[in-house]
Amino acid sequence: MKNPYTLAMDMQRQAWEGAAELAEKTRVAPERTETLENVEVGQTPSEVVYEENKLELLHYEPKTEEQRDVPILIVYALINKPYILDLQPDRSVVQTLLEAGFDVYLIDWGEPSALDRSLTLEDYVDRYIDNCVDVVRDRSGEDEINILGYCMGGTKSAMYASLYPEKVKNLALMASGLCFAGDGGVLELWGDEDYYDPDRVTDAYGNVPAEFLDVGFALMDPVANNVTKYVRFYDNMEDEDFVENFARMERWLSEGIDVAGATYEEFITDIYQENKLMENELVLGDRRVDLENIEMPVLQIVAEYDHLIPPNASKPFNDAIASEDTEILEFPTGHIGMSVSSRSHDELWPKVCEWFEQRAESDLESETGPDAGGEPADTDESDAALATDVDGDETGVDAGSGPGVGDDGVEIEIDGTDASGDLTGLSGVGDAYAEDLREAGVETIDDLAAASAADLATETGISPARLEDWIEQARSR
Repeated sequence: MKNPYTLAMDMQRQAWEGAAELAEKTRVAPERTETLENVEVGQTPSEVVYEENKLELLHYEPKTEEQRDVPILIVYALINKPYILDLQPDRSVVQTLLEAGFDVYLIDWGEPSALDRSLTLEDYVDRYIDNCVDVVRDRSGEDEINILGYCMGGTKSAMYASLYPEKVKNLALMASGLCFAGDGGVLELWGDEDYYDPDRVTDAYGNVPAEFLDVGFALMDPVANNVTKYVRFYDNMEDEDFVENFARMERWLSEGIDVAGATYEEFITDIYQENKLMENELVLGDRRVDLENIEMPVLQIVAEYDHLIPPNASKPFNDAIASEDTEILEFPTGHIGMSVSSRSHDELWPKVCEWFEQRAESDLESETGPDAGGEPADTDESDAALATDVDGDETGVDAGSGPGVGDDGVEIEIDGTDASGDLTGLSGVGDAYAEDLREAGVETIDDLAAASAADLATETGISPARLEDWIEQARSR
């Protein structure tokens, strides 16, 4: 039993420390409020090269003296603004692609007005995307271009690749909802036709308000979205970098985009409820979206802990298309983390760039190299380069817990789970904290022992003091 005098002294010490902490937070509060109100996003220089209705096609300034011939067009979702792909300079998908020498374009859909209530998936895919693709083709002088589709933008990109395969050289789909046969997660369950009628929403609102969608997304994890993140903000108020990162994400989350009513009805009914894309039954206007037309190389980039579009809502698509060159990069992060986490930019996006580069190189080899004439070039070296663990060490095709690398249907898991130790074995680390750490790339006790408390605090929002305690525990094992 503790000495009562010692207990009283401990309580007094804790009260003094709490008062000192509150005083410091009060002192910096005005500065942090200014940061929240004025934080900058989407800073990579660009120009608008095409406009149609609310849509703007952005072309980004190059970052390298020489650029690759085939440009990349990024097709974003219809909800939220696309600057999540250019959130800040050191965590920008756009900048990563530019620094790899790619010529990058991005579709900013803008926000539909009441007059756009009747816009359909056919309008977005067969008109808007096709017009943007033609602009990029004309400006680059290339008959075929690369397309990178994110989330709902990936779903639309897959439709486009089926309708216009002659214009798509390589197709990359990032966290894209493609397959909804019962394994598509919470959103598929909520959108089931037994429980949900999208027509009732559009009858009430016309276009579906961003606020309506935001409530649904927040309810997927109500404690984390409505309580925990604000507690973490308070705990880390003195850390200016943390506050800037928090402010950028909060600004993005608060700037949602309404969805055109007719498109929303089609997407929920045809894609979620009836799974028509995967069943090869989807029709846009008078044209069927035939998956047999998707013969170009296809890369799927999926997030292991994605609650919006879980891996099973994406991965089976590769088996349904005609392409013989399909790959999957599965990365241990969440739906948004794959765009903004530092680990994703260190480890995932260089591999995405490499995938595009390899296809450009293989085309050159097939035209000029010893394998010209239809025989595929030897890809052992390039495949081995992709089969690396998260530390960059070669693992070989059978290494780790994930599938190996083959010529067809390649699946590459970048999970770094060969280190040992369950995080929940540490004092103070429960399942919720363990999931936060995993989404930041810390899968095991060994990973945690090698981590930086400051970096993890920025990634997870967990207080540095708590992280330092866990790291010390991990290192002592």
